[in-house]
Amino acid sequence: MKTIWLAMLILSSVALVAVVLRSKLSWSWIRNFAIHFVLAAFVLYVLNFSGLIPNIYIPLNPVTIGTVVVLGVPGIALIAGVQYFIV
Repeated sequence: MKTIWLAMLILSSVALVAVVLRSKLSWSWIRNFAIHFVLAAFVLYVLNFSGLIPNIYIPLNPVTIGTVVVLGVPGIALIAGVQYFIV
């Protein structure tokens, strides 16, 4: 059963890569996403080590960076709020 799931994962991944690489629109989307991803990581890094948000450390991992990429500045506020009130 695991072999079937692995084969489906590989085939769907290859199909997804083929669709993304064939479309010219996807190249600009990939470039913009990569730029936003790097900028979000940099902003989180600066916030963590500058002390602008006292007593809160936001870890640099794909989930937190992805949240900041998708939501922008409200994403930083969301993560800081969750960190402050829940954790």
